[in-house]
Amino acid sequence: MSARTAVVTGSTSGIGLAIARSLAGKGFNLVLNSYTDDTDDTALAEGLAAEFGVEAVYVSADMSNAGDCRALIEKAAETFGAVDVLVNNAGIQHVAPIDKFPVEQWDRIIAINLTSAFHTTAVALPIMRNSGWGRIVNIASAHGLRASVHKSAYVAAKHGIVGFTKVTALETAGHGITANAVCPGFVLTPLVEKQIVDLMAETGESREDVVANRILQKQPSKQFATVEEIGGTVAFLASDDAAQITGTTISVDGGWTAQ
Repeated sequence: MSARTAVVTGSTSGIGLAIARSLAGKGFNLVLNSYTDDTDDTALAEGLAAEFGVEAVYVSADMSNAGDCRALIEKAAETFGAVDVLVNNAGIQHVAPIDKFPVEQWDRIIAINLTSAFHTTAVALPIMRNSGWGRIVNIASAHGLRASVHKSAYVAAKHGIVGFTKVTALETAGHGITANAVCPGFVLTPLVEKQIVDLMAETGESREDVVANRILQKQPSKQFATVEEIGGTVAFLASDDAAQITGTTISVDGGWTAQ
């Protein structure tokens, strides 16, 4: 396993970083990514390499830019000689009614949450086919299976990534490559934390009430999923044990989509 390499987009914090840590714990070399490019990013990669005894590099790439998306995979392959696991995790959110939804926000969400996965996958697939082994894991959402008001761009992008995952699985079947989507419910990340703060300002409710009555209302467990749980799910899908799991979604949502 130590010879295999994983690329995780949007992996310097939150779910992406937890996924990177889980994969490093399984012996994968890592390519970390975000849109920034400073000493903290490099230090994060170096720290993970030292902690887990793997190789890790940081590659800056703006996931709203097609050229950057493709160059990220090319750089990973150039550095490690392969791209064995690709985790398309980068994502952003904006909440507004459709008729008031800013066009630039729609375009940016679709680009980062959906189109970036097309560009990275398009470059990674020939590399995986050449080695006869590969794992593509797209981080979708419960909103890839359900809808909520005021999240038109996010829901459209996440539904799109679920469909794209299925097509990827069909096109790679029999090649030692799998493609699956993980659909988290609410995970306490900076993205969700911002939604909590925004709802507190909008409603005047306490944080406790916003979390219980608005954020986790749809999640029967009434608990946030953890970033570590998402990381562990991805690590399983990246393993040989998951060789015949492809073209499907795995929900980590406390029962949300069971309703």
